[in-house]
Parts: sequence; structure tokens; C-alpha cells
Amino acid sequence: MAENASSPYNYDGDYEEDSSVEAGAGLRGTMHVVSMVIYSIAFVLGVTGNGLVIFITGFRMKRTVNAIWFLNLAVADFVFTFFLPLGVAYVALGFHWPFGQALCKINTAVAFLNMFASVFLLTAISADRCVAVAWPVWAQNHRSPRLASLVAVAVWLAALALSCPYVVFRDTGSSPFQENVTHCYNNYALSDGFQREEVAGLRESRHRAVVLTRFVAGFLVPFAIILACYVVIAAKVRRNQLARSGRPYKIMVAVVAAFFLCWFPYHVFSFLEASATAVTPQLQSLLAVGIPLASGLAYLNSCLNPLLYVFVGRDFREKLRSSVLSALEGAFSEVSGQASLPASKRSSFPYNQRHRKLLFQLYLQR
Repeated sequence: MAENASSPYNYDGDYEEDSSVEAGAGLRGTMHVVSMVIYSIAFVLGVTGNGLVIFITGFRMKRTVNAIWFLNLAVADFVFTFFLPLGVAYVALGFHWPFGQALCKINTAVAFLNMFASVFLLTAISADRCVAVAWPVWAQNHRSPRLASLVAVAVWLAALALSCPYVVFRDTGSSPFQENVTHCYNNYALSDGFQREEVAGLRESRHRAVVLTRFVAGFLVPFAIILACYVVIAAKVRRNQLARSGRPYKIMVAVVAAFFLCWFPYHVFSFLEASATAVTPQLQSLLAVGIPLASGLAYLNSCLNPLLYVFVGRDFREKLRSSVLSALEGAFSEVSGQASLPASKRSSFPYNQRHRKLLFQLYLQR
């Protein structure tokens, strides 16, 4: 693939095309506008929605497991969308990057840092809900804010490690096709000789390694865990006949479907671009349409998270009429039959089948 400094088309740092190619120029121009609209919407909704969640969970609520999950998820999504104006400006300026090399590296690294953190936190939330349903006794005795904080720290450290390659490979360079135009691109060869054959193999192998790592760690493994968790929850709910309606199942399906639909196209087009050996006009047109749309879906996932994990609360509409803040606080609050008991008495609390079903029913009302 022609991933070089002369290529301005760059949404996630992987696909870039030669601006001297006139074929499909109208299509590319249209997709540039579409991408700027999607990024702008994601910025407004993501910053506003996640900013409100950060305010509620960080300043108005006590430190609970749910509050810790949603606070960290909101921070990841907030930062993820906060840097979107730089991407909008980059496209609007004809893929000219006037912000310097340091911000080029930071912008991409921060974006992927929070992408990994957001995905890992969604996985942790799913696992936490699965444990609460499948092993409620253990969850009541061991599920604590301290444990959740440790998991959150581990998530951020793992995300930081996986985002380090973007600091190393991201670079800026002038375009030989356009005067006074600087591009922010991935210099996988760590060399100025992008067109030389001796660095082509190294560039392509590193490119594919980054894409494969991002797919496995940022999608395949988390999606498998999330899917397995909600399969266990659905089976437990059905076995104990705890759901009187299909609403819990719809929420589970919505969570898994949103994750899949938002991230799978992004990784498909990343693989398609990295594995292609030649840029044909057909492939160029496909990538010109697919990559900005897939990238936009990935960004929009950060806007959907507050909706899927917060606003689906059973009594949200009723509380919303009185106060938005009280509605959010209710959505984040813990639901547990023993939540109000001292830790020393939780293990001795009478725990029969009726109480188990009560806990499950309270959980399903979330």
C-alpha cells in the first residue's frame, strides 16, 4: 500500500491515497464532507453526554462499583471524542496538518488509548454483570469499589501499552504533490525512504502487525468475552424464570449488537487496506467510501455508551421529568439486597432461593 507522506486521505492513520489521482475525486470530496459531519455530531454528543456522566459519577455520587465503571468509561469516551475537532480541521484543510509533529503523535496515541480503554471497560462491565447474576453470593461478599478501581487501573495500563506503537510510528511530512502541505501519517519504516524497495517489506509487515494486534486485542477478544457474558446472563435469567417480558433480552442484544456494528466494519476495512497488494480504482473507491463511514461508526460508539448503559433504566423516563441529575444518579446506583449491610454481616445474611430471585429481579430492572 502507498502509505507515504504524499498521501492526504487519512482517517485512522492507515489508508492514504495519492491526491494526484483524479478518478473518484467527487466521491472522495463527498465522503470528506460526510466524515466531517459525523465527527462533528460525535464530538457534540460525546462531549456533552459523557461530560454529564463524569459530573454525576465524579462529583455527585458516592464511590460505588457502578460509579467507578461508568466514570472511567465516560472519561475514556470523553477524551476519545474531545480530540475530534483536530480531525475535522485536518479534513477541512485538505489534509494539511498545521499542529506540529508532537500533537500529531499525541492526537493519534490518545485516540487509540481511549479506544482500547473504552472497549476494555465495556468488557469489564459485562463481566461484572455476569458475575453478579451467575455468582450473586460471591459478588455480594467480594464485589467492592477497591476491586473495581484496581481493575480500572489495569485496563488503563493495558490500553497505554497497546497505544505506544502509535507514538513511535506517527510522523509528519511534506507532500511532493502539494506545496506548503504537511501530512500526519504512519511512518512504519521509521525512514524518509518511503518509496525504496528495501523498506517496503518492513513497512507492510509492521502495518499488518499493528492492524492485527488492534483487531485481536481491541475487538475479537473483548467481543467474545462480552458475548459469552450475556449468553450466561440470558441462560441464567431463563433458567430461573426471572424475566416476565422480553425487555432484558432486548437490552442484552442491543449491547452486543451496538458493539459489533460499531467496531466490526472499522476492523474489516483496516484489514482490507493492509492486506491489499495494489490499489485498483475499484478498491480505491471502496476504501474512499468505507473507511470514513467505518471510522465514524467507531466514534459514534462512544456516544451510544451512555444511552445503552444509563438511559435504558426502567424508571428513567419518570425520573427525567423531575430531574435529569436524579435520573442519572438512579441509573448509576447499586442494586443489591445487601448493599446497605455492613461488610462483616454480608456473608451471614440469610440467603435463600427467594432472596436470590429478588436480587436477580432487581438487577433486571436496571
